[in-house]
Amino acid sequence: MLSDYTIANQDSGTTELAQGRLDSLITISGAKLPRRPLLWDVSISNGKIASIDPHHFNRPDVVHKPGTLEANGRLLAPSLCHAHIHLDKCFLLQDSKFSDLEIVKGDFQEAMTLTTKAKARFEKSDLFRRGRQVVVESINYGVTSMRAFVEVDGDVMFKCLDVGLQLKKEFAERCEIQICAFAQLPLYSGEDDGDLIRKLMEEAASRDGVDVLGSTPYVEDSEFKEKENVRWISNLALSRSKFLDLHLDYHLDITKKPLTGYVFDLLRRSNWKEYEGKAITLGHCTRLTHLKPEEWRRLKQEIGELPVSFVGLPTSDLFMMRTKEGYRGTLHVPDMIYKYGFQAAIAINNVGNAFTPQGNCDPLSVASLCVGLYCTGTKSNTELLYDCVSSRAKQVVGLPSSSLDLKVGEPADFVLFEKAFSKLRTRKSIAEVVYDPIPGRITIRNGKVTNG
Repeated sequence: MLSDYTIANQDSGTTELAQGRLDSLITISGAKLPRRPLLWDVSISNGKIASIDPHHFNRPDVVHKPGTLEANGRLLAPSLCHAHIHLDKCFLLQDSKFSDLEIVKGDFQEAMTLTTKAKARFEKSDLFRRGRQVVVESINYGVTSMRAFVEVDGDVMFKCLDVGLQLKKEFAERCEIQICAFAQLPLYSGEDDGDLIRKLMEEAASRDGVDVLGSTPYVEDSEFKEKENVRWISNLALSRSKFLDLHLDYHLDITKKPLTGYVFDLLRRSNWKEYEGKAITLGHCTRLTHLKPEEWRRLKQEIGELPVSFVGLPTSDLFMMRTKEGYRGTLHVPDMIYKYGFQAAIAINNVGNAFTPQGNCDPLSVASLCVGLYCTGTKSNTELLYDCVSSRAKQVVGLPSSSLDLKVGEPADFVLFEKAFSKLRTRKSIAEVVYDPIPGRITIRNGKVTNG
């Protein structure tokens, strides 16, 4: 029988969750699986699913055998993933150190201003405190992998990156943390024309543990410089064999042409695929919400064989992106997948700051929001939304994943949903956990329990 799990001590300078031992599983007994009737026993070997067998109620009691987790009919599903989350800017609104930085206007420019003021005060102690909180809360919600953005610029230098890389090591057995060295500020605009940030990003790209390079072309002060931003960061990622993650076209200005066409043309001209460049992820892209069906189809053709994916970030986009006429914009990810065949996912982006003051670290909270946002309430719809914060999210960031079919040989990365207030309220299907996510969960990565 499993021992009591080690739970994080949130008040300490370190986390017991990262330091405690992991409970290895051999069997998960009597679990409800997403696409199968009745109950099943899932056997685990070397961090993968070894077998899935019908559960027999009259079998000898195995609950007390080492490595057995009794599911008691609870739902077992693939674990969750943050395809896009900012590790260094989290919980600024809840941290007493930044309590004076209150939201007044609630617009994008104010969010940039407040974040810049906060970054001027960043110290490793508060970066560790807030960053650990994100990782621990995420693990408790069922997250086993994340792409974490940490900023590099003249204000923070390598503070955020250093902390991100340390947290990556600290939680290595419990959560795969992909570190993205991220240029939020311009690479070609501003007082020093971005020279310092480009130099810092080149150094960051050489650091052990940096998996991804990213930038925000939309912060440049001209279209020419936006294109130079894309060209420079993509060349750096290709030369250092890193994933590329661009925060792109984050506006709703229909008079401004989307940058996606230029990005795809540049990637083809640089022979991205032939040089074995890693996958490219485009986040936000709210300008694309104005595209007509024929433009979406043409965009898909322009991508061709390029390894390009999109990540919709509805909690941030709905708060930040609105026009004077009241138009709101965020990528319609289900349509992108169903109608046009794009590779796409949804993610949280920020937690507790001026870009996204609402929400928490639970990816399913975003999936649940999307039921109403996209009018996607059928069983197949909710399974797609779950995939978008689970299997598809992992694929978008280049990580192995399990499917809702849970097949032999797939990673033993799961979330077991705990019983609710009553038998009636116990979640028994993917639709039920998307409609109304339950907080109590057991997280399993590589066949090992990672939370309490």
